[in-house]
Amino acid sequence: MSDDTQLDDRSTDESLPVQTDPTSGIDHEKAQRGVKLVLEAIGEDPDRPGLTDTWQRRIPEMLATLSEGDRQAAKPTMRTFEATSQDLVVKTGIPVYSLCEHHMLPYHGTAHIAYRPDGDVVGLSKLIRYVRWQSRRLTMQEELTQDIAHGLAEELDAEAVLVEISATHMCEAMRGIETETTTTTRATIGEPTSGERQRFQDAIARTDGETR
Repeated sequence: MSDDTQLDDRSTDESLPVQTDPTSGIDHEKAQRGVKLVLEAIGEDPDRPGLTDTWQRRIPEMLATLSEGDRQAAKPTMRTFEATSQDLVVKTGIPVYSLCEHHMLPYHGTAHIAYRPDGDVVGLSKLIRYVRWQSRRLTMQEELTQDIAHGLAEELDAEAVLVEISATHMCEAMRGIETETTTTTRATIGEPTSGERQRFQDAIARTDGETR
């Protein structure tokens, strides 16, 4: 019997718990089988006390949460309001938690956003929710930075958008060079003025100073 056939047989294993949330956006049964196989591959007993809930419930639920960025239904509603000016809107210190697509290990850090509105602004809390939604998927930091910038420019029809992310990658800290470093990526949409760029960097510097 081939390995593929064995996996197909497992797909009908009635001992697997029934998926309880079909709207979560992932295939819970496949997630359960996959995690169980990984545990077996590293020499663990998936059915020992302490691990049963890991593959049956905890990891599938975690994957459903951490893949929300792949589902439009999970995107926050970016309700806008009429802007009273075209001054730069700056939001700094936004937490970022994402998964490296190369090793499926987390990277985490801080995002800073600025945009020049073209008639409309969005509630500041929506910027935080938007970054969180974009971050919840397998990605690279460089790609995530660009996706947030381009996404906000489209959502808000903004004339200019600036995004900066500084993050630490667990795939470096926990394996490989096993050293914790910070990676900074930037993305710019439109043509911010030199004054707007300086205001953005000054706001980041103030936030960095407050967190040290």
